[in-house]
Amino acid sequence: MIDIEQANETAVNRMMEARPILKGVATARDVIPGMRDNLLLHAGPPITWERASGPMRGAIVGALIFEGLAHDWESAEKLVTSGEIELEPCHEHNAVGPMAGVTSPSMKVYIIENVTHGNKAYSNLNEGYGKVLRYGAYSEDVITKLRWMNDEMGPVLADALATNEDGIDIRALLAEALHMGDEGHNRNKAGSFIFTSKLAPLIAQVTKNNDLAAKILKFLGDNALSVLNPVMAACKAMADAGHNIEGSTVVTTMARNGTDFGIRVSGLGNQWFTAPVETPQGLYFSGFTAEDASGDIGDSTITETAGIGGFAMAAAPAIVTFVSGTPQDALNATLEMYEITVAEHKYFTIPYLDFRGTPTGVDIRKVVELGIPPRINTGIAHKEAGVGQVGAGLVRPPMAIFEQALMAYAEKYLND
Repeated sequence: MIDIEQANETAVNRMMEARPILKGVATARDVIPGMRDNLLLHAGPPITWERASGPMRGAIVGALIFEGLAHDWESAEKLVTSGEIELEPCHEHNAVGPMAGVTSPSMKVYIIENVTHGNKAYSNLNEGYGKVLRYGAYSEDVITKLRWMNDEMGPVLADALATNEDGIDIRALLAEALHMGDEGHNRNKAGSFIFTSKLAPLIAQVTKNNDLAAKILKFLGDNALSVLNPVMAACKAMADAGHNIEGSTVVTTMARNGTDFGIRVSGLGNQWFTAPVETPQGLYFSGFTAEDASGDIGDSTITETAGIGGFAMAAAPAIVTFVSGTPQDALNATLEMYEITVAEHKYFTIPYLDFRGTPTGVDIRKVVELGIPPRINTGIAHKEAGVGQVGAGLVRPPMAIFEQALMAYAEKYLND
Protein backbone atom coordinates (compact mmCIF):
# COMPACT_ATOMS: atom_id res chain seq x y z
CA MET A 1 0.00 0.00 0.00
CA ILE A 2 1.36 3.39 -1.02
CA ASP A 3 1.68 5.93 1.80
CA ILE A 4 0.80 9.06 -0.16
CA GLU A 5 1.42 11.46 2.72
CA GLN A 6 4.89 10.05 3.31
CA ALA A 7 5.67 10.13 -0.41
CA ASN A 8 4.60 13.77 -0.62
CA GLU A 9 6.62 14.68 2.46
CA THR A 10 9.68 13.10 0.86
CA ALA A 11 9.14 14.90 -2.44
CA VAL A 12 8.60 18.32 -0.89
CA ASN A 13 11.44 17.95 1.61
CA ARG A 14 13.78 17.16 -1.26
CA MET A 15 12.54 20.24 -3.10
CA MET A 16 13.09 22.45 -0.06
CA GLU A 17 16.47 21.01 0.91
CA ALA A 18 17.82 21.32 -2.64
CA ARG A 19 20.52 24.01 -2.71
CA PRO A 20 20.84 25.41 -6.24
CA ILE A 21 24.16 27.13 -6.91
CA LEU A 22 24.94 29.14 -10.05
CA LYS A 23 28.18 27.51 -11.17
CA GLY A 24 28.84 28.98 -14.58
CA VAL A 25 27.85 29.99 -18.09
CA ALA A 26 28.52 27.82 -21.13
CA THR A 27 27.30 27.09 -24.65
CA ALA A 28 24.06 25.10 -24.70
CA ARG A 29 25.32 22.34 -26.99
CA ASP A 30 28.25 21.72 -24.63
CA VAL A 31 26.28 21.27 -21.41
CA ILE A 32 22.54 20.64 -21.91
CA PRO A 33 21.86 16.88 -21.99
CA GLY A 34 20.71 15.73 -25.41
CA MET A 35 21.30 19.10 -27.09
CA ARG A 36 22.24 18.75 -30.76
CA ASP A 37 22.83 21.01 -33.73
CA ASN A 38 19.41 20.46 -35.31
CA LEU A 39 17.43 20.93 -32.09
CA LEU A 40 15.61 23.93 -30.67
CA LEU A 41 14.30 23.75 -27.12
CA HIS A 42 11.07 25.56 -26.26
CA ALA A 43 8.85 26.34 -23.27
CA GLY A 44 5.95 24.19 -22.19
CA PRO A 45 4.89 20.69 -23.20
CA PRO A 46 5.63 19.32 -26.70
CA ILE A 47 4.43 21.43 -29.63
CA THR A 48 4.59 21.35 -33.42
CA TRP A 49 5.00 24.30 -35.76
CA GLU A 50 1.45 23.80 -37.00
CA ARG A 51 -0.01 24.22 -33.49
CA ALA A 52 2.45 26.82 -32.22
CA SER A 53 1.30 30.29 -31.17
CA GLY A 54 2.47 33.49 -32.87
CA PRO A 55 5.14 34.36 -30.29
CA MET A 56 6.42 30.77 -30.25
CA ARG A 57 6.75 30.75 -34.04
CA GLY A 58 8.46 34.15 -33.99
CA ALA A 59 10.99 32.97 -31.41
CA ILE A 60 11.72 29.85 -33.46
CA VAL A 61 12.31 31.99 -36.54
CA GLY A 62 14.56 34.34 -34.58
CA ALA A 63 16.61 31.50 -33.11
CA LEU A 64 17.23 30.01 -36.55
CA ILE A 65 18.28 33.43 -37.89
CA PHE A 66 20.57 33.82 -34.85
CA GLU A 67 22.12 30.42 -35.62
CA GLY A 68 22.70 31.42 -39.24
CA LEU A 69 20.48 28.61 -40.47
CA ALA A 70 17.71 30.83 -41.87
CA HIS A 71 17.47 34.39 -43.16
CA ASP A 72 13.73 35.00 -42.95
CA TRP A 73 10.39 33.52 -41.84
CA GLU A 74 9.89 31.41 -44.95
CA SER A 75 13.30 29.71 -44.81
CA ALA A 76 12.94 29.10 -41.05
CA GLU A 77 9.47 27.61 -41.41
CA LYS A 78 10.72 25.27 -44.14
CA LEU A 79 13.51 23.97 -41.89
CA VAL A 80 11.05 23.13 -39.13
CA THR A 81 8.17 21.73 -41.18
CA SER A 82 10.55 19.53 -43.18
CA GLY A 83 11.86 17.95 -39.98
CA GLU A 84 15.39 19.19 -40.58
CA ILE A 85 15.09 21.20 -37.36
CA GLU A 86 13.46 19.45 -34.41
CA LEU A 87 11.52 20.96 -31.50
CA GLU A 88 11.54 19.56 -27.97
CA PRO A 89 10.56 20.95 -24.56
CA CYS A 90 13.22 22.57 -22.40
CA HIS A 91 11.89 20.54 -19.47
CA GLU A 92 12.81 17.28 -21.19
CA HIS A 93 16.45 18.43 -21.23
CA ASN A 94 16.81 19.70 -17.63
CA ALA A 95 16.30 23.25 -18.86
CA VAL A 96 13.77 26.09 -18.67
CA GLY A 97 13.15 29.29 -20.60
CA PRO A 98 10.86 32.27 -20.00
CA MET A 99 7.93 32.97 -22.35
CA ALA A 100 8.64 31.16 -25.67
CA GLY A 101 11.75 29.79 -23.97
CA VAL A 102 13.47 29.01 -27.26
CA THR A 103 17.07 27.94 -26.71
CA SER A 104 19.34 27.11 -29.64
CA PRO A 105 22.62 25.14 -29.64
CA SER A 106 24.94 28.18 -29.80
CA MET A 107 23.25 30.18 -27.07
CA LYS A 108 24.99 30.74 -23.77
CA VAL A 109 23.16 29.29 -20.78
CA TYR A 110 23.41 29.50 -17.01
CA ILE A 111 24.49 26.30 -15.25
CA ILE A 112 22.80 25.59 -11.92
CA GLU A 113 23.90 22.70 -9.73
CA ASN A 114 21.83 21.40 -6.83
CA VAL A 115 24.74 20.60 -4.53
CA THR A 116 22.47 18.70 -2.12
CA HIS A 117 21.34 16.04 -4.60
CA GLY A 118 23.72 16.51 -7.54
CA ASN A 119 21.27 17.32 -10.36
CA LYS A 120 21.76 20.27 -12.72
CA ALA A 121 19.48 22.66 -14.58
CA TYR A 122 19.98 25.28 -17.29
CA SER A 123 18.44 28.47 -18.62
CA ASN A 124 19.31 30.99 -21.32
CA LEU A 125 20.29 34.61 -20.61
CA ASN A 126 17.66 37.29 -20.02
CA GLU A 127 17.29 39.92 -22.76
CA GLY A 128 15.44 42.53 -20.70
CA TYR A 129 12.11 44.16 -21.54
CA GLY A 130 10.56 45.28 -24.81
CA LYS A 131 10.92 43.63 -28.21
CA VAL A 132 12.83 40.47 -27.40
CA LEU A 133 13.10 36.94 -28.75
CA ARG A 134 11.25 35.32 -25.85
CA TYR A 135 8.13 37.31 -26.80
CA GLY A 136 8.43 36.29 -30.45
CA ALA A 137 10.33 39.29 -31.84
CA TYR A 138 12.99 38.49 -34.43
CA SER A 139 13.93 41.80 -36.11
CA GLU A 140 17.53 42.76 -36.81
CA ASP A 141 17.91 44.72 -33.56
CA VAL A 142 16.68 41.71 -31.56
CA ILE A 143 19.26 39.44 -33.21
CA THR A 144 22.00 42.05 -32.77
CA LYS A 145 21.33 42.22 -29.03
CA LEU A 146 21.32 38.43 -28.77
CA ARG A 147 24.68 38.23 -30.51
CA TRP A 148 26.18 40.86 -28.19
CA MET A 149 24.88 38.95 -25.18
CA ASN A 150 26.24 35.69 -26.55
CA ASP A 151 29.57 36.80 -27.95
CA GLU A 152 30.61 39.56 -25.52
CA MET A 153 28.64 39.39 -22.27
CA GLY A 154 28.38 35.61 -22.09
CA PRO A 155 32.13 34.87 -22.11
CA VAL A 156 32.73 37.54 -19.48
CA LEU A 157 30.07 36.04 -17.22
CA ALA A 158 31.60 32.60 -17.78
CA ASP A 159 35.08 33.85 -16.83
CA ALA A 160 33.72 35.78 -13.85
CA LEU A 161 31.86 32.79 -12.40
CA ALA A 162 34.87 30.55 -13.02
CA THR A 163 36.87 32.62 -10.51
CA ASN A 164 34.35 31.91 -7.75
CA GLU A 165 34.65 28.32 -6.55
CA ASP A 166 31.58 28.62 -4.33
CA GLY A 167 29.33 29.99 -7.08
CA ILE A 168 26.26 32.08 -6.27
CA ASP A 169 23.72 30.52 -3.90
CA ILE A 170 20.39 31.22 -5.61
CA ARG A 171 18.28 29.77 -2.80
CA ALA A 172 19.89 32.21 -0.36
CA LEU A 173 19.49 35.05 -2.86
CA LEU A 174 15.77 34.27 -3.24
CA ALA A 175 15.25 34.04 0.51
CA GLU A 176 16.75 37.51 0.91
CA ALA A 177 14.84 38.97 -2.06
CA LEU A 178 11.52 37.76 -0.63
CA HIS A 179 12.28 39.92 2.43
CA MET A 180 12.92 42.90 0.15
CA GLY A 181 9.63 42.95 -1.75
CA ASP A 182 10.19 40.40 -4.55
CA GLU A 183 8.11 37.30 -5.24
CA GLY A 184 10.61 35.70 -7.62
CA HIS A 185 8.62 35.57 -10.85
CA ASN A 186 7.41 38.91 -12.18
CA ARG A 187 8.96 41.11 -9.51
CA ASN A 188 12.70 40.51 -9.28
CA LYS A 189 14.04 44.00 -8.65
CA ALA A 190 15.75 43.23 -5.35
CA GLY A 191 17.01 39.86 -6.58
CA SER A 192 18.46 41.41 -9.72
CA PHE A 193 20.25 44.06 -7.66
CA ILE A 194 21.70 41.37 -5.38
CA PHE A 195 22.68 39.29 -8.42
CA THR A 196 24.44 42.20 -10.12
CA SER A 197 26.24 43.16 -6.91
CA LYS A 198 27.61 39.64 -6.56
CA LEU A 199 28.74 39.55 -10.20
CA ALA A 200 30.23 43.07 -10.30
CA PRO A 201 33.55 42.42 -8.49
CA LEU A 202 34.02 39.18 -10.42
CA ILE A 203 33.43 40.96 -13.74
CA ALA A 204 35.86 43.72 -12.76
CA GLN A 205 38.43 41.10 -11.85
CA VAL A 206 38.38 39.25 -15.18
CA THR A 207 37.69 42.09 -17.64
CA LYS A 208 40.53 44.32 -18.80
CA ASN A 209 38.19 46.24 -21.08
CA ASN A 210 36.61 48.80 -18.77
CA ASP A 211 34.09 49.92 -21.37
CA LEU A 212 32.84 46.37 -21.85
CA ALA A 213 32.65 45.79 -18.10
CA ALA A 214 30.65 48.99 -17.69
CA LYS A 215 28.31 48.06 -20.54
CA ILE A 216 27.67 44.61 -19.05
CA LEU A 217 27.03 45.97 -15.57
CA LYS A 218 24.68 48.61 -16.93
CA PHE A 219 22.83 45.98 -18.93
CA LEU A 220 22.42 43.76 -15.85
CA GLY A 221 21.67 46.64 -13.51
CA ASP A 222 19.06 48.25 -15.75
CA ASN A 223 17.20 44.96 -16.21
CA ALA A 224 14.93 44.16 -13.26
CA LEU A 225 14.62 40.63 -14.68
CA SER A 226 18.36 39.87 -14.87
CA VAL A 227 18.09 37.23 -12.19
CA LEU A 228 14.87 35.62 -13.49
CA ASN A 229 16.59 33.07 -15.72
CA PRO A 230 19.01 31.71 -13.10
CA VAL A 231 16.12 31.76 -10.61
CA MET A 232 14.04 29.67 -13.01
CA ALA A 233 16.88 27.19 -13.46
CA ALA A 234 17.29 27.07 -9.68
CA CYS A 235 13.58 26.33 -9.27
CA LYS A 236 13.88 23.64 -11.94
CA ALA A 237 16.76 22.05 -10.01
CA MET A 238 14.70 22.19 -6.80
CA ALA A 239 11.55 20.78 -8.40
CA ASP A 240 13.48 18.01 -10.16
CA ALA A 241 14.91 16.96 -6.80
CA GLY A 242 11.35 16.09 -5.78
CA HIS A 243 10.51 14.29 -9.02
CA ASN A 244 10.11 10.54 -9.47
CA ILE A 245 9.13 9.83 -5.87
CA GLU A 246 7.02 6.70 -5.97
CA GLY A 247 3.44 7.42 -4.95
CA SER A 248 3.76 11.20 -4.71
CA THR A 249 0.93 13.42 -5.94
CA VAL A 250 3.08 16.58 -5.90
CA VAL A 251 3.35 18.60 -9.11
CA THR A 252 6.97 18.97 -10.22
CA THR A 253 6.46 20.76 -13.56
CA MET A 254 4.03 23.46 -14.65
CA ALA A 255 4.72 24.92 -18.11
CA ARG A 256 2.97 26.58 -21.06
CA ASN A 257 3.83 26.93 -24.74
CA GLY A 258 1.18 29.45 -25.79
CA THR A 259 -1.13 26.67 -26.98
CA ASP A 260 -1.17 24.05 -24.20
CA PHE A 261 -0.60 24.12 -20.46
CA GLY A 262 1.18 21.02 -19.20
CA ILE A 263 2.03 19.54 -15.81
CA ARG A 264 4.07 16.57 -14.67
CA VAL A 265 3.63 14.82 -11.31
CA SER A 266 6.36 13.36 -9.11
CA GLY A 267 4.90 9.85 -8.89
CA LEU A 268 3.88 9.66 -12.57
CA GLY A 269 7.27 9.92 -14.26
CA ASN A 270 7.70 12.12 -17.31
CA GLN A 271 4.12 11.90 -18.61
CA TRP A 272 2.62 15.25 -19.59
CA PHE A 273 -0.99 16.14 -18.79
CA THR A 274 -2.13 18.95 -21.07
CA ALA A 275 -5.10 21.13 -21.98
CA PRO A 276 -5.53 24.43 -23.85
CA VAL A 277 -4.04 27.47 -22.11
CA GLU A 278 -6.07 30.35 -20.74
CA THR A 279 -5.45 34.02 -21.57
CA PRO A 280 -4.00 36.04 -18.66
CA GLN A 281 -6.12 38.82 -17.17
CA GLY A 282 -4.21 41.93 -16.18
CA LEU A 283 -2.85 45.34 -17.09
CA TYR A 284 -1.97 46.18 -20.69
CA PHE A 285 0.58 48.62 -21.99
CA SER A 286 -0.72 51.76 -23.68
CA GLY A 287 -2.33 50.96 -27.02
CA PHE A 288 -3.00 47.27 -26.30
CA THR A 289 -6.01 45.36 -24.98
CA ALA A 290 -6.96 41.77 -24.16
CA GLU A 291 -7.81 41.33 -27.84
CA ASP A 292 -4.08 41.54 -28.60
CA ALA A 293 -3.01 38.88 -26.09
CA SER A 294 -1.49 35.51 -26.84
CA GLY A 295 -2.44 32.51 -24.78
CA ASP A 296 -0.49 31.84 -21.60
CA ILE A 297 3.15 31.00 -22.37
CA GLY A 298 6.44 30.17 -20.68
CA ASP A 299 8.36 27.87 -18.34
CA SER A 300 8.46 30.56 -15.65
CA THR A 301 5.65 28.77 -13.81
CA ILE A 302 8.48 26.62 -12.44
CA THR A 303 8.70 29.40 -9.84
CA GLU A 304 5.19 28.68 -8.55
CA THR A 305 6.01 24.96 -8.73
CA ALA A 306 8.86 25.57 -6.28
CA GLY A 307 6.81 27.76 -3.92
CA ILE A 308 7.50 31.33 -5.04
CA GLY A 309 6.07 33.59 -7.77
CA GLY A 310 2.27 33.80 -7.50
CA PHE A 311 2.46 31.69 -4.34
CA ALA A 312 4.60 34.36 -2.64
CA MET A 313 2.70 37.46 -3.74
CA ALA A 314 2.07 38.40 -0.11
CA ALA A 315 5.81 39.20 0.05
CA ALA A 316 5.50 41.57 -2.90
CA PRO A 317 2.38 43.74 -2.60
CA ALA A 318 3.81 46.28 -5.07
CA ILE A 319 3.56 43.69 -7.84
CA VAL A 320 -0.11 44.59 -8.23
CA THR A 321 0.94 47.81 -9.99
CA PHE A 322 2.26 45.52 -12.75
CA VAL A 323 -0.16 42.58 -12.84
CA SER A 324 -3.35 44.31 -11.59
CA GLY A 325 -5.26 44.09 -8.31
CA THR A 326 -4.72 45.42 -4.81
CA PRO A 327 -2.22 44.57 -2.04
CA GLN A 328 -5.02 42.62 -0.36
CA ASP A 329 -5.42 40.57 -3.54
CA ALA A 330 -1.72 39.71 -3.36
CA LEU A 331 -2.12 38.57 0.24
CA ASN A 332 -5.24 36.55 -0.60
CA ALA A 333 -3.46 34.82 -3.47
CA THR A 334 -0.81 33.45 -1.13
CA LEU A 335 -3.31 32.46 1.56
CA GLU A 336 -5.39 30.53 -0.99
CA MET A 337 -2.37 28.53 -2.13
CA TYR A 338 -1.84 27.09 1.36
CA GLU A 339 -5.06 25.16 0.76
CA ILE A 340 -3.66 23.14 -2.16
CA THR A 341 -0.05 22.60 -1.08
CA VAL A 342 1.73 20.06 1.06
CA ALA A 343 4.10 22.20 3.13
CA GLU A 344 5.33 25.63 4.14
CA HIS A 345 8.81 26.34 2.82
CA LYS A 346 11.67 26.11 5.30
CA TYR A 347 13.77 28.80 3.66
CA PHE A 348 11.38 31.03 1.69
CA THR A 349 9.43 33.08 4.22
CA ILE A 350 7.06 36.06 4.11
CA PRO A 351 7.57 38.94 6.56
CA TYR A 352 3.94 40.11 6.29
CA LEU A 353 2.76 36.68 7.47
CA ASP A 354 5.05 36.64 10.52
CA PHE A 355 7.70 34.89 8.43
CA ARG A 356 5.45 31.98 7.55
CA GLY A 357 6.97 29.76 4.87
CA THR A 358 5.61 30.08 1.36
CA PRO A 359 3.04 27.46 0.26
CA THR A 360 5.05 24.70 -1.43
CA GLY A 361 4.24 21.49 -3.26
CA VAL A 362 0.99 21.55 -5.24
CA ASP A 363 -0.99 18.39 -4.49
CA ILE A 364 -3.19 17.29 -7.40
CA ARG A 365 -5.65 15.70 -4.96
CA LYS A 366 -6.27 18.99 -3.16
CA VAL A 367 -6.58 20.94 -6.41
CA VAL A 368 -9.31 18.63 -7.67
CA GLU A 369 -11.07 18.17 -4.33
CA LEU A 370 -11.26 21.89 -3.57
CA GLY A 371 -11.60 23.10 -7.15
CA ILE A 372 -8.73 25.55 -6.66
CA PRO A 373 -6.12 25.65 -9.45
CA PRO A 374 -2.76 27.33 -8.73
CA ARG A 375 -2.34 31.12 -8.98
CA ILE A 376 0.23 32.33 -11.51
CA ASN A 377 1.43 35.81 -12.36
CA THR A 378 2.92 36.26 -15.79
CA GLY A 379 3.93 38.51 -18.64
CA ILE A 380 1.55 38.77 -21.59
CA ALA A 381 2.82 38.41 -25.15
CA HIS A 382 1.13 39.81 -28.26
CA LYS A 383 -0.62 37.08 -30.21
CA GLU A 384 1.29 38.01 -33.36
CA ALA A 385 4.98 37.25 -33.80
CA GLY A 386 7.37 40.16 -33.69
CA VAL A 387 5.40 42.59 -31.52
CA GLY A 388 6.65 41.57 -28.08
CA GLN A 389 5.27 42.06 -24.58
CA VAL A 390 1.95 43.90 -24.26
CA GLY A 391 1.23 43.60 -20.55
CA ALA A 392 1.29 41.44 -17.43
CA GLY A 393 -1.36 39.76 -15.36
CA LEU A 394 -2.71 36.72 -13.56
CA VAL A 395 -3.79 33.34 -14.84
CA ARG A 396 -4.69 29.85 -13.64
CA PRO A 397 -4.01 26.48 -15.27
CA PRO A 398 -7.01 24.58 -16.70
CA MET A 399 -8.55 22.27 -14.10
CA ALA A 400 -8.64 19.47 -16.68
CA ILE A 401 -4.91 18.76 -16.42
CA PHE A 402 -5.15 18.05 -12.68
CA GLU A 403 -8.17 15.83 -13.24
CA GLN A 404 -6.27 13.92 -15.95
CA ALA A 405 -3.29 13.49 -13.65
CA LEU A 406 -5.43 12.26 -10.76
CA MET A 407 -7.11 9.69 -13.01
CA ALA A 408 -3.70 8.49 -14.21
CA TYR A 409 -2.51 8.28 -10.60
CA ALA A 410 -5.54 6.18 -9.65
CA GLU A 411 -4.94 3.84 -12.57
CA LYS A 412 -1.29 3.39 -11.63
CA TYR A 413 -1.50 3.08 -7.88
CA LEU A 414 -5.07 2.40 -6.76
CA ASN A 415 -6.40 -0.17 -9.24
CA ASP A 416 -5.58 -3.69 -8.16
